[in-house]
Amino acid sequence: MVDATTTERSRTRHTDEAASWIRDKCESLPPPEKADAFGALFDRFSDARVVLLGEATHGTAEFYRARAAVTRRLVEKHGFNIVAVEADWPDAARVDRHVRHRPSGRYDAETFARFPSWMWRNREFADFVEWLLSHNRGLPEARRAEFRGIDVYSLDSSIEAVIGYLDRVDPEAAKKARERYGCLTPWQGEPAHYGRAMLRGGRDTCEDAVVAQLQEMLEHRLDYAARDGEDFFDAAQNASIVRAAEHYYRILYHGSTESWNLRDRHMFDTLRALLARRGPEAKAVIWAHNSHIGNAAATAMGWQGEFNIGELCRTAFGDGAALIGFGTDRGTVAAADDWGAPMRIMNINPSRPDSYEHVFRKSGITSSLTDLRAPAGRELRDALSSPRLERAIGVVYRPESELYSHYFEAVLPEQFDAFVWFEDTRAVTPLPTERPHGVPETYPFGV
Repeated sequence: MVDATTTERSRTRHTDEAASWIRDKCESLPPPEKADAFGALFDRFSDARVVLLGEATHGTAEFYRARAAVTRRLVEKHGFNIVAVEADWPDAARVDRHVRHRPSGRYDAETFARFPSWMWRNREFADFVEWLLSHNRGLPEARRAEFRGIDVYSLDSSIEAVIGYLDRVDPEAAKKARERYGCLTPWQGEPAHYGRAMLRGGRDTCEDAVVAQLQEMLEHRLDYAARDGEDFFDAAQNASIVRAAEHYYRILYHGSTESWNLRDRHMFDTLRALLARRGPEAKAVIWAHNSHIGNAAATAMGWQGEFNIGELCRTAFGDGAALIGFGTDRGTVAAADDWGAPMRIMNINPSRPDSYEHVFRKSGITSSLTDLRAPAGRELRDALSSPRLERAIGVVYRPESELYSHYFEAVLPEQFDAFVWFEDTRAVTPLPTERPHGVPETYPFGV
């Protein structure tokens, strides 16, 4: 029988070996603030159709700055023209109009105003928005890079956007839309309650109504799009979100796997729609949590039946998708104690000794890029191929129960094509928000 001491020695030896290979094969990174030098190290991924940039938390400044530097490089030098993020479509649409110098665009205190507002109302992201605005200035409209949200949670604001669009272009159709969406009115403020009501039974679902509304809009797409293709695309996407959100909240209490898969399928379908609309030259950068952009098949998520946008991109685009994860050992993070609670700046616990983060910490390189698909990296991949724990901090952080709340098992070289490491990180700098009256708290989970 192998005793605990022997097991611990074996783990320490394997950790040291893996750390040594990382030290040998990784590349030190300059500070993300040196955007040109930082971004140039990611030129190796420029041939991809889709580059997915992760984050190990939703509240770390270095992750936002790093993704901004990489994205700037890909947009400026390599023809990437779509930036799509783990955010709501209607709020992102306002930012998109702002950065593409279109009417009614804004990035202000009412944009991304609901919980967790600090995800997209922070100084680090605001700096990127200003850069994208400046980059697009003077470019022909067809060459301007767009900014999109690909998440599924905006039930209330997407309904409002569909009806607002139809009021402008087809008032009779707007009346029908109000009738159909009226089915969801009792739950627009708290859409998760819709799923609970459907689970209890006794009421008809709103599925047929929201499907009929989307179908009717698509049937009139030639007429609507002829007036303003951009406005119709936005409205049709919002109608698609209402359909997806109705389904999402309806199945929310049936189990996390089904609702997770629906959400990431929606993200992927939105990405495909964006690429198709932009044409064969379209190239996209995705910003989302590691749990969304890594290949789920190489993690405990996938082993229990969940997939994500990273796995779907790998299947659809093969080597044309570059999946880049991010990690940290310690520092501070912007997060909440519970869903809907105030944001706090929290200390991150140093990583567990049985985690990938601990391996990277032991490499002694404080900031690095590790290319996991480099031809000369077989020994590195082998050294990292034993399953280890990996940390995921969302908008909620519970350091007192970190093992159970924030760690999952993974095989890093199969999960990501590359890994960006910052040993010591700091929280994002939140910006003021001005939550509009009636905006609901609709996120039920933390990543």
